[in-house]
Amino acid sequence: QVQLVESGGGLVQAGGSLRLSCAASGSILNINTIRWYRQAPGKQREYVAGITKGGITDYTDSVKGRFTVSRDEVKNTVYLQMNSLKSEDTGVYYCKAVLRGPDYWGRGTQVTVSS
Repeated sequence: QVQLVESGGGLVQAGGSLRLSCAASGSILNINTIRWYRQAPGKQREYVAGITKGGITDYTDSVKGRFTVSRDEVKNTVYLQMNSLKSEDTGVYYCKAVLRGPDYWGRGTQVTVSS
């Protein structure tokens, strides 16, 4: 099993920045990819960004050039650096660990961007 804990959310003004963290524990050697998702009120959860075990990153179009996903292998933590935040970035941000078996989700961290 894998446990994921997100942190770093908060309230920020439009144009500001936040860095989210996703700390992994448990069977972390089996993790192939860590992905970030977000869910705005009344909307479906959507994919934001991801990073593979090999360090390959991927982003949804709406965050390209503003968000950066990275990892610290020593700390078993994946980060999502979010710059130039917009009101539409508001939502609960979740990280998900993709393994050969079932996926694991964290409980999320709230990001609120005020305009």
